[in-house]
Amino acid sequence: MFYVSDPLSTPPTQFATELQQLVYETFAKKDIPFVRVDTDPGITMEDCQHIDAKIGVHIVKTIFLCNRQQTEFYLYVTSDDKPFVTRDFCGALGIPRVSFASAEKLWERTGVAVGATTILSAILPSAANVHLVMDAAIAQAEWFACTDGTATCFVKIRTQDLLNKYLEEKELSLI
Repeated sequence: MFYVSDPLSTPPTQFATELQQLVYETFAKKDIPFVRVDTDPGITMEDCQHIDAKIGVHIVKTIFLCNRQQTEFYLYVTSDDKPFVTRDFCGALGIPRVSFASAEKLWERTGVAVGATTILSAILPSAANVHLVMDAAIAQAEWFACTDGTATCFVKIRTQDLLNKYLEEKELSLI
């Protein structure tokens, strides 16, 4: 049975990564209320369905991409049921073809391991040049849920808090 805790409104008592700690410090500093659940490692879409049921909203899918030269990086946030089509993504942004970035580049740029990719990593200095891209439907939703930088903790915040407070100084492309 996949473990999902009851919803909590306090940060974890111990942080697994520097990013996870920074996420909750930023929530506190910017007065962003949140609900979180602790889980077994949530890697598959089936795992996310268990998390969705407890947290009351669908977890977004976040994909880390790069150009062929590995000089341009993209964090793309979309819905879990929307297939990723490279041609559509690149066409919407007017960029050359992209592919999935390596696990090493994911860690280097965003401070997360595979399975924990999150737009919340945009606050890291190492992510300063990563392009943030979000499906327009996600940006219009009332709630936003994603990992907190680990594959064992998922948070739910108001989408407007994410866009207007958490990412207030970041450039975000909607497609």
